[in-house]
Amino acid sequence: MNTSRTQKINVGVDTGKAQLDIHIRPLNIAFQVSNDAKGIKDAIKRIKTYHPERVVIEATGRLEMPFILACANAKLPFVIANPLHIKRFAGAIGQKAKNDRLDAALIAHFAEAIKPKLSQLKAENIRLMSDLVARRNQLMTMQTMEKNRLQNLPKHLASSIKAVLTTLKNQITNTEIKITKLIESCPDYQCKSNIVQSMPGIGKISAAALICNMPELGYITSKQVSSLVGVAPFTKESGRYKGKRFILGGRAQVRTVLYMAMMSAMQSNPVFKAQYQRLVAAGKPKKVAIIACVRKMVVILNSMVRDGVMWDEKHSRI
Repeated sequence: MNTSRTQKINVGVDTGKAQLDIHIRPLNIAFQVSNDAKGIKDAIKRIKTYHPERVVIEATGRLEMPFILACANAKLPFVIANPLHIKRFAGAIGQKAKNDRLDAALIAHFAEAIKPKLSQLKAENIRLMSDLVARRNQLMTMQTMEKNRLQNLPKHLASSIKAVLTTLKNQITNTEIKITKLIESCPDYQCKSNIVQSMPGIGKISAAALICNMPELGYITSKQVSSLVGVAPFTKESGRYKGKRFILGGRAQVRTVLYMAMMSAMQSNPVFKAQYQRLVAAGKPKKVAIIACVRKMVVILNSMVRDGVMWDEKHSRI
């Protein structure tokens, strides 16, 4: 008799940069594979033979995305679990020891005991969302270029430029409609989008950009999320030299989206409006003040998604 058919099988996966540690409960089967295409293929093939109720993987960043996509393609029931929930579960059962093998067993135990709701991401939707947001950014760039030409080129060329602007506007609208429909078709996307958009200043496109280009949102620390966006200040010092603090690296596309969102938030959100005015009054350059507000915005958004709560002005104390 195949015991996996008669038992409720739950699989826990601990993600590392180089490897995946996997635990199958209650069969107490543990194994490790490399976190690459071959290793993931082998893991999926082996896991499928046990017909699991759910495969739970802790969301800690982009490292788990290839495995999630493979699960979606293989039609395995999977859960992208919030690390905070697993950490609390470990505390509840008194588990203090920690290594990759034990973490995989803990995640499997969490899956069996808590029975978290299955995630409903589709592999093609993850790629499509990113493609649509990228295409909208391209169209917006072209639109800005044509608007600049309209102001600088001779008037007899205006009709040609306006025709292009009309086409671009229609294409942008169509792309935004597709993004909205894609979010509405996926419960996981819709839930995160609703939370993010509850903050005054964040619209559907900003939310979509965050969802597809920053899947770590809600699963990492405040310092990590600031660094990923590229709004964490770095100090440039050497001996007696004391340089200005500056931002470095990060995901430019997300940073640009949040920068534009802050332009709106400073008008509609009293928390960021007050912070911006306070920083400028203290002598900070306007651009520096805006970046500081963006940093606060992304830290607050991260905590909102992590805790599953809507916007409240009390978040300004974070």
